[in-house]
Amino acid sequence: MAKTKREIQENLSLVDLVIELVDARIPSSSQNPLLQEVIGNKQKIIVLMKKDLADEEKTDRWLEYFDGQNERAIAVNANEKKDVSALVDLVYRVGEEKLRRLREKGVVNRPIRAMIVGIPNVGKSTLINRLAGKKIAKIGDRPGVTRQKQWIKVRGKFELLDTPGILWPKFETEEIGLKLAAIGTIKYELTPEQDVAAFVIKYLLEHYRGLFLERYPIHERKDMWTIFEEIGRLRGALESGGHVNFDKVAEIVLQDFRSGKLGRISLEEAPI
Repeated sequence: MAKTKREIQENLSLVDLVIELVDARIPSSSQNPLLQEVIGNKQKIIVLMKKDLADEEKTDRWLEYFDGQNERAIAVNANEKKDVSALVDLVYRVGEEKLRRLREKGVVNRPIRAMIVGIPNVGKSTLINRLAGKKIAKIGDRPGVTRQKQWIKVRGKFELLDTPGILWPKFETEEIGLKLAAIGTIKYELTPEQDVAAFVIKYLLEHYRGLFLERYPIHERKDMWTIFEEIGRLRGALESGGHVNFDKVAEIVLQDFRSGKLGRISLEEAPI
């Protein structure tokens, strides 16, 4: 983590702007405070990734919120060509503003340069491949392999510098950790899956009750133990002897949420 932070700091002076990827389902909790500290006043574009999995109405409110904070933001599904093209155009427009000022100072014939940053599992690799129009080889993924700068040319409009995904050492609240675990950024070895699934179920029953009951037609109860039991029997998550396997139930619920089988769901509301 310290090495990645240092790498970002060292390369920041080489770029005109930063493309920060967050998850559209949790735009606030997936913003790394360490990155905000490092980026400082550098020109930035916030990209709400996986918009196809997020609540469309809530995503629109988040875009309005960022706009109200004088932050440039865009929601993207990396598998939609029009979304990727819209991002390319936005990066080009923002970068051109910086180059225009540089040209006035006598700096010419330099391409727009951007750095892409974000937490793990936010869809960075997929987006980079879509931007480049080909699969980009990762450099230095294996321990002991030196990671070299990799400038990726994007449609003749700008050059992109990739950086490793980075998390921060301590979350401000337990809820942030649960949200990050819900989208799959934190692995179950660090956060018990049953706790994460219980958090998601509680949120869904409060905010998306109809979608939840459509996917799991169970009797409505407040007892989380009973809810797990009913989902387990409904989905056949049973051990020998007929007992419900709660770990399997948690896995089912989280996979349904992450894949969008429960519907388009966001776990955060934009500040009013």
